[in-house]
Amino acid sequence: MDLKKFKMIDDGFVCEECHQKVEPLKVSARDHCPYCLCSKHVDINPGDRQNKCQGILKPISIDKFKDTYKIVYKCDKCKEIHRNIMAIDDDFDKILEVMKNAK
Repeated sequence: MDLKKFKMIDDGFVCEECHQKVEPLKVSARDHCPYCLCSKHVDINPGDRQNKCQGILKPISIDKFKDTYKIVYKCDKCKEIHRNIMAIDDDFDKILEVMKNAK
């Protein structure tokens, strides 16, 4: 990731997958729903909102990353794979469920 192209956006939103109201993270950029772990395919570079795909990024597996985890996503529209660090308020039971169901 080119940090010069990173744009910090920490807005709340309503998840398009589970319809939960998601509050800003306040410690980093919010990039996915903490309830269902889904995200929206809106960025080319983090925070730029330039991707025209607009598909739902669904969690397909979890990778260990340093002392935390990265959620591995597959876009339901364009099929691209992306990874994002889990947030401090993510539902850990959901993380475990994704790990268990990973293909």
